[in-house]
Amino acid sequence: MAKLKWALIGGGEGSQIGPAHRLGALADGHFDLVAGALDHRPEAGRAFAQSLGIAPDRAYGDWRELLAAEQGRPDRPDLVTVATPNATHYEITRALLSAGFHVLCEKPMTVTVDEGEDLLRLSRSTGRLCAVNYCYSAYPMVRQARAMVRAGELGRIRLVVTNFSHGHHGDATDAENPRVRWRYDPAQAGVSGQFADCGIHALHMASFICDDEVERLSADFASTIPSRQLEDDAMVNFRLSRGTVGRLWTSSVAIGRQHGFDIQIFGETGGLRWASEQPNQLIHTPVGGRTQIMEKGEAGLCDEARRLSRVAIAHPEGFPLAVANIYCELADAIRGTPRDGLPGAESGLRSIAAVHAAVASARQGGAWVEARPPMLR
Repeated sequence: MAKLKWALIGGGEGSQIGPAHRLGALADGHFDLVAGALDHRPEAGRAFAQSLGIAPDRAYGDWRELLAAEQGRPDRPDLVTVATPNATHYEITRALLSAGFHVLCEKPMTVTVDEGEDLLRLSRSTGRLCAVNYCYSAYPMVRQARAMVRAGELGRIRLVVTNFSHGHHGDATDAENPRVRWRYDPAQAGVSGQFADCGIHALHMASFICDDEVERLSADFASTIPSRQLEDDAMVNFRLSRGTVGRLWTSSVAIGRQHGFDIQIFGETGGLRWASEQPNQLIHTPVGGRTQIMEKGEAGLCDEARRLSRVAIAHPEGFPLAVANIYCELADAIRGTPRDGLPGAESGLRSIAAVHAAVASARQGGAWVEARPPMLR
């Protein structure tokens, strides 16, 4: 099967997410990296692109140059990834969709709800994929958890508790580090800092595993480092549409926590726990029974968990391979086999609507507010 052609915007040398995209996209032989606009500094971007093997005439100084040159080529990319700062996602993604490209956009997909609704409509009208990189949902044991919930193995889901809390922005003396500062700058990050950065991964995961949508929420935001304009800690209570109670904590100042992303699902007949720092294991406790550890790669797992596992039981599969699973599902979809678990523009829209709802709630002292975007109510 011929490889698909892939282009990358952003994710340049020294970026946090760029290596995960390059490793993920190329891991399974589905894509070749053929074009890139990798840095806001044109010459640095061109040089880094060529160091990755991109031909000089397809190593671009910015995304507009890439779009203008690539959309008319007979060998144009089948997929373009947008891995730039939050405030640029909408303009770039809209231009790519309008030009007929399939797109994978980093989260958050947009910084406003109107922008998110526009991209969802555009994706639907053009028939182009607009996927969002909620890559944690592509771990095999997360797919196992979702399959168990869907099969009714936990009964009605009563409660979901999740958090994504780390301490890597807890040093006030490092607050002006460019890799840290932009996340708390409204001009680059939008209306929310930590919740839009990490909290929406946890919120998306709750919706994904429970196979349900956030309907309303109540939020408390805090900027514990005074120089920050946006929150670095948030507590969000929410309700899913079928009545499940949700609790979410997200923080970037929880010194001593490393990655800190985990989720617990509590149903009428059992509970599940998954943690990103032990991603190959899913903890299952049936009501009245013993807690058991389910391992990636073992017999009896669901089809999705088996399909997205690459190596034998007891061998670790980490973050870049979770990103790779997103690219595998994109390759399948581009070739005509849609995958149910691939997060699309609707997921991106629901997430940014929840972000704005949480900001509004926090400003109203934690009032309960509608979390659904207008077009999906």
